Amino acid sequence: MSKNESISEKEVEPVPQFMNEPMLEMYIFETTQMIEQLEQAILISEKGGFYEETSINEIFRFMHTIKGSSAMMLYNDIATLAHSMEDVFYFLREAKPTLVDYSQLSDIVFEGVDFIKVELIKIKNGDSADGDASGLIEKIKEFMTFLKSENPSGQSIESKKPETQQKYYIAPEKKITYDAKNFYKAVVYFEEGCEMESIRAYTIIHNLTELAEELFSIPEVGSGSDSDSELIKENGFKIYVRTNLSYEKIESFLQDTIFLKELKLEEISDEETFLSFKQTEGTNFEENEIKLPQVLENRISKEPINKEQIWKEVGNNAPQSVISVSVDKLDKLMDLVGEMVISEAMVTQNPDLVELELENFTKAARLLHKITSEIQDTVMSIRMVPLSTTFMKMQRIMRDMCKKLEREVELQLIGEETEVDKNIIEHIADPLMHLIRNAVDHGIEENEERIEKGKDRVGTVTLEAKNSGSDVLVIVRDDGKGLDKERILTKAIKAGLVDETTVLTDREIYNLILLPGFSTNENITEFSGRGVGMDVVSKNLQLVGGTILVDSTFGEGTCMTMKIPLTLAIIDGMNVKVGGSCYTIPITAIKQSFRPKAGECFTDPDGNEMIMVRGNCYPIIRLHKYFEVQTVVKEFHEGVLIMVEQDARMICLFADELIGQQQVVVKALPNFIKQTKNIQSLSGCTLLGDGSISLIIDIGGLTQYRTSK
Repeated sequence: MSKNESISEKEVEPVPQFMNEPMLEMYIFETTQMIEQLEQAILISEKGGFYEETSINEIFRFMHTIKGSSAMMLYNDIATLAHSMEDVFYFLREAKPTLVDYSQLSDIVFEGVDFIKVELIKIKNGDSADGDASGLIEKIKEFMTFLKSENPSGQSIESKKPETQQKYYIAPEKKITYDAKNFYKAVVYFEEGCEMESIRAYTIIHNLTELAEELFSIPEVGSGSDSDSELIKENGFKIYVRTNLSYEKIESFLQDTIFLKELKLEEISDEETFLSFKQTEGTNFEENEIKLPQVLENRISKEPINKEQIWKEVGNNAPQSVISVSVDKLDKLMDLVGEMVISEAMVTQNPDLVELELENFTKAARLLHKITSEIQDTVMSIRMVPLSTTFMKMQRIMRDMCKKLEREVELQLIGEETEVDKNIIEHIADPLMHLIRNAVDHGIEENEERIEKGKDRVGTVTLEAKNSGSDVLVIVRDDGKGLDKERILTKAIKAGLVDETTVLTDREIYNLILLPGFSTNENITEFSGRGVGMDVVSKNLQLVGGTILVDSTFGEGTCMTMKIPLTLAIIDGMNVKVGGSCYTIPITAIKQSFRPKAGECFTDPDGNEMIMVRGNCYPIIRLHKYFEVQTVVKEFHEGVLIMVEQDARMICLFADELIGQQQVVVKALPNFIKQTKNIQSLSGCTLLGDGSISLIIDIGGLTQYRTSK
């Protein structure tokens, strides 16, 4: 393809993005990682009121890398936008202007980050990265013009631009003219565990072709083979360069390499020595074509795309230089571990073994259980990821809200290293965002109002995570105005959410804000007033078996506590018998179990069965009545009561008998059952050792049912 030839998006059929293509995977991963680090760097700089030189250099390197990798992958809109932002920070780095609107600078960079995020989502989904960044690029150019007009001493500073258009590969017909006088040898060592060393090395060579007249390397890269990666791990990646650039410029360029552990750069004395290296061990990148992947050849070709051939070639030739494990495979592994737990139970609890004394079998069964538990714990630990990434995203949300609401609020993070299951994190990101927005919009007062109340001008929202047994508590606490019980209750009665005669505790009144359609804001704003935010929080948490507790002190602040399980796959449960059916109650919800004496249970004036335990009255739910199961055990002193707790509310469940404790694998109920039956109080099912099915009781659904009666 010639220099002047351009690619028209309209003429080219969209090419499917192959997620098993290593370079694309690496691009998405590293760009996402750099975007997150970039956001943190901007937020930290913005808090300080200015951009330090180290921050400017760091952001410049991020933009430079994103520009290069995006251009290499032919995502030209992202590359052009990143180049424009790189120009700004190049100017800041070189000209060191004194008059800079850092707030506007942050806004522009965040806009660019948001654009790149949207494009990355499209790429992940296999869609075309077709966003138009021209308007944003124009805004960046206007900002640059303003910067130069306010700082005339820096007008002569221009960002370095390649003399030729950046290409995905080096054309073999390129004419070689050696006018450069400087010769260098560089050895690049990557950080341990970064993986894909050969592809990273190829990226360096690709970007270095803009600056070099001639270069070659050891080993030859571009194929992504395992042998190249191993060689680079052992001996480093050696590069020989002929260029007009100074030692400092080449060093600065190579220092921008991502995952760089060590760089050794030395100047070669003369051309003869340089050529001797080339003849004995090097691979000339000017004389050897770097083959373009078939997917990209088709993309720039005018001939129709042979999709079947693409799939065949990608499937057969995809490099296997790293072990890359997707979440789907971890899910499959977790399912297999679950099946192994079930199989273990089927062996050790086989009815044929009842009343048999098998000493050797018992020893073997204990060993099997030990190994199964260790495998389960190991797989669970692989799936566990820290909450830090999710917590850090809240900094950006806080920043945007403070600017739009013109409030000063500080976000404090505590316990962000706490780990939960990967699938859990995906379900709590939205609830956490709504809680943060709710705290700033509803909780924190205006600056002047806080001063009048004797509070600090700057409000504080604390985001904390900590372990609590087999659960994780995520707490959002603010020092704002708190919740007005009277106002909430009045609004709820007016909306018909509660009856006027109903007597509610403080916590029950606070929980009214979780109901759909409820909002204390009179006017609908960008952030609140529609009554959907807290409802989303409650429903999302229910999907993962979590709950939320609301506590508040009027005038002092509000505390929202999300209680979420560490994992959803395998739980400890207590199996109970009700008639001919079996039900499983999560162990974490059980407070105690006991058999009441005759006459200890009574009926209140509303006809509800109750029992008094240590001076407190608790409602009783007969499971055989609730689930409409036939049983001969109907007297309380003949069965057993299991006291359970959810959201600080306790009830007693009446069952025939306790079968025993067991680790159970949670299986979702089939869709046809969900569509035809009322399963509000069932969270799933599990397979027992004898092959029978036990339904897992949702304690939250039962307590909600009992409270609504």
